[in-house]
Amino acid sequence: MSIPIGSGHGLTNIEGHDEFDIVWPWNQPGGLRRGATAVLRVKNEAPGLRFVLPPLLRACDHVLLVDNGSDDGTGEEALRVAAEHGLSDRFTLKEYPFQVARAGAEHLAVNERSVHSLAYFYNWCFSHVRTRYSWKWDGDMVLTTEGEVSMADLSWQVGMAETVIRFPRHGLYIESDRKAYLDLGLRNIEEWGFPMSPDYVYTKAPEWEIRTTPEHIEMFALPQGLCVELKWLDGDEFAHWTNPESFATSIRNRRKRREWLVWNALHDGQVPEGVVEIEPPEGVHVVDHVTHTWLPRAPRPFVVDDPDHAKLHLRA
Repeated sequence: MSIPIGSGHGLTNIEGHDEFDIVWPWNQPGGLRRGATAVLRVKNEAPGLRFVLPPLLRACDHVLLVDNGSDDGTGEEALRVAAEHGLSDRFTLKEYPFQVARAGAEHLAVNERSVHSLAYFYNWCFSHVRTRYSWKWDGDMVLTTEGEVSMADLSWQVGMAETVIRFPRHGLYIESDRKAYLDLGLRNIEEWGFPMSPDYVYTKAPEWEIRTTPEHIEMFALPQGLCVELKWLDGDEFAHWTNPESFATSIRNRRKRREWLVWNALHDGQVPEGVVEIEPPEGVHVVDHVTHTWLPRAPRPFVVDDPDHAKLHLRA
């Protein structure tokens, strides 16, 4: 019988970088305090942080951002945004200097205990959490006005609970400050909120890392319309994957298949079904318009006929 990865004091890496060994946070002196921490693992996410961080810092007890070798000033921008909003006391910046394997074949070829492994990297990041609950957050995920309120309510409620929370998000493909395309044609509700305990650690899966969970655990999903995921059409959205073209045929990754379809269609000048073109009022950035006004006012529910080629119906 194998020993669970979360048992024991922590993990060492095969390269012998002692300063990047992992000590499980529940083994730290004093244990874990009540509350929730959002953990962002980022590389070159500077442009979106002015939208991502303010509502997240207000909604959580703490935000930990781990910069994995950015060369666009991501760390400096994160510190600036936190200070600008008077929330530096809720923010921590850490650096992870090793190149991390890209999802897919590259990830599969790397030893799980290597500092270059996605699983090891994620466990190292979450080992710095000091609250009893954590949010696995991305550096391009922006809470809507409703989302901020919902997450703030949950952040104090789940501090003592054994609950996994599924958080929906919608891809927002940004053409410019004045135009974006919101994909409401995909039901994307992944697990983003987890208790901090030996039962919830990261291990290696065929294409990416996966967080372990007990067989019998309370799980619930938040409603749609609470979060958007920024996708800059002039950027390299799939740089963290070994072979992005495989999305088109992978039966294991419906979400990436949809993103690949929408991304390429928009670059070809086509707007797929289920995708809404949005232009904000004069003087308002399209991200602020979508998260503060458009989505909060959109009729519910969003009804999707087909997840890959969806028709969108907005019902009152």
